[in-house]
Amino acid sequence: MGGLVSSAPPKGIQGRVCPVRNTENFEDFMDPSATEAAIETHDHPTAGDAPAALRVDHRAPDRLVLQRGIFTGPSARVSDELYVVVEGGAHRQRSTLRMDEGSTGHTNTYFGRFAASYWQRWTTVTEVRATMVLDVAATANIRLVASDIAGHRRIIDSARVEGSGPVTLSTALDQYVDGGALWLEFDAVGGALTVGELTWSADAPKRVRPVAIAICTFNRADDCAATVAALSSDPTVLAAIDAVYVIDQGTDVVENRPRYQHVAPIFGDKLRYIRQPNLGGAGGFTRGLYEVSAVTEHADVILMDDDILCEPETVLRLNAFANLTVEPTLVGAQMLFLLNPDYLNVGAEEVHLHRLRHGQRVPKALRNTSMVTKNQERRVDAGYNAWWTCLIPAEVVAKIGLPIPIFFQWDDVEYGIRAREHGFATVTLPNAAVWHADFYWKDYDDWARYFSTRNSLIVGSLHSDLDASRIARFVFRELAEHLVAMQYGLVHTILQGIEDFLEGPKVLHDGGVAALKAARTSRDDYPETIKHPAASPPVRSADIHVRRAGGEPSRTTLVLLKRVIAQWLGRTQPGLVGITREDAHWWHVSLFDHVVVTDASQSGVRVRTRDKARARRLLWRTVRVLRRLRRELPTVQAQYRAAMPDLSSRANWERLYGLTETRTNR
Repeated sequence: MGGLVSSAPPKGIQGRVCPVRNTENFEDFMDPSATEAAIETHDHPTAGDAPAALRVDHRAPDRLVLQRGIFTGPSARVSDELYVVVEGGAHRQRSTLRMDEGSTGHTNTYFGRFAASYWQRWTTVTEVRATMVLDVAATANIRLVASDIAGHRRIIDSARVEGSGPVTLSTALDQYVDGGALWLEFDAVGGALTVGELTWSADAPKRVRPVAIAICTFNRADDCAATVAALSSDPTVLAAIDAVYVIDQGTDVVENRPRYQHVAPIFGDKLRYIRQPNLGGAGGFTRGLYEVSAVTEHADVILMDDDILCEPETVLRLNAFANLTVEPTLVGAQMLFLLNPDYLNVGAEEVHLHRLRHGQRVPKALRNTSMVTKNQERRVDAGYNAWWTCLIPAEVVAKIGLPIPIFFQWDDVEYGIRAREHGFATVTLPNAAVWHADFYWKDYDDWARYFSTRNSLIVGSLHSDLDASRIARFVFRELAEHLVAMQYGLVHTILQGIEDFLEGPKVLHDGGVAALKAARTSRDDYPETIKHPAASPPVRSADIHVRRAGGEPSRTTLVLLKRVIAQWLGRTQPGLVGITREDAHWWHVSLFDHVVVTDASQSGVRVRTRDKARARRLLWRTVRVLRRLRRELPTVQAQYRAAMPDLSSRANWERLYGLTETRTNR
């Protein structure tokens, strides 16, 4: 854990800052041959061999590094202004910034800020220091600056520096409970200025807890190898990690990828590779929790998706925060959009169980916002954190057990809710993030809706007293909208999820293998679920006439009733109509009887055709299923609650992983 602990730099150090080797935003790791060369020349050393410019002074380990000054991102796709903004000439490296004469810069940026309000609210930190090593050609002005809940700027500390060496600015954390952050400002006066070895630190705890990383992957071998390589690219982060578990559930095997093979030696015995059957994200992430908790009860685990663009600094920040919270706390990273890297998905999320809705924005949290142009000043408290990247303390696993085998969707929600019920809060930490595939590029009409529907009912049953009549009314309204929009396969998929929920806990016996197959194959009977190339749809392109939608109607219930009657009587507009994704609202699509709708992925189109007979069958099935839901929900809810201890037990997961059989054979 040495890479996380430091002391204040010794006084009187003079001379030039040792430059950090520029790894070109880690993209050398995209090329296996470059990685192999790096290993041979020790360009990317293993833990414990970090170059001097990345190591901190360990002679008096009384300070914990909370975050480091990073000046450029892990990919050329990422804007440097998420890290530091410079007016004038500058040369950036990961941990070194060289500013030309007359340039000014600041770290009032997404990754450059220090989230003072979160550290004051949740941790034992009462004072923080910003320490850096400067190479000053003439004069440098350095300012420690703060904001409040409204974003108003005030200078906390400053220094005018005329010689090279270490500089420390400090402040108390005592005025930031509801909002505000800290950052640094630099002026290069009369000559160039180089800033390096920038760290934010606080008094270290008596013991720095170990942390492991668990990456779950299924047939995203290249993405997973890239994530593992990103972790290996930062020696300080690598030194802070006790182990990295790669849980491979796919047939496109990660360990066969050249990139994975070339970076594996950097980890040494820290890298643990596990093959197992596909049990979804729930099964993959749980395997990481299972393995780490079997080795020690005192190691935290960071769960991390395979298909992210990883910012290694985020690992250091989550781990530091978790080591200083007053009570054990789940600490989650925020999610930036992979295809729009400047944009934040959501600052903090919560769940509305009474409506079976997760991923709901916490009031005042930023959402779908450019973090180059805006900062999150308010502290917003999350209900849970999704597992694109989230730290789970060892105490949580020891007290509440493992997740439940619901394959995927809502597994992270359920675990976060259960942890809170046992006294463990979740913090979604600003300025700690990864980039993940944008959710709005995934079409809602997908087989995954089966798991979302079924699992939302399971989680709602476990953690609230669902109102069966209210849920039935809500679901009926939703299905009616899908029916008039001619999404018959989607209606079938949702009903299938409700029907399987009503079968009780036995549907979880195999961890979701059979359910996955059924959800996928049963949609083959619904032509509108098939995605076609946009240039060659199964209709004549010349016959397609694009129709744009107007504004959303004010009386949607009345409009829905009118659409149902019109479709039942065949009073829809004839002809072949093309509808863009942004216009594909049910109240617009339902005006027509034959439409070509752009898929949310923008990679093709789907063709929907009005089918009265099919709509009638699905409507009566809906009535029967929802009547059954009203009648049986209390009983089924009790069954899931009774089964909870067994579902989340180590013995149950050992059975699913085949470990029980293996041990018996041995």
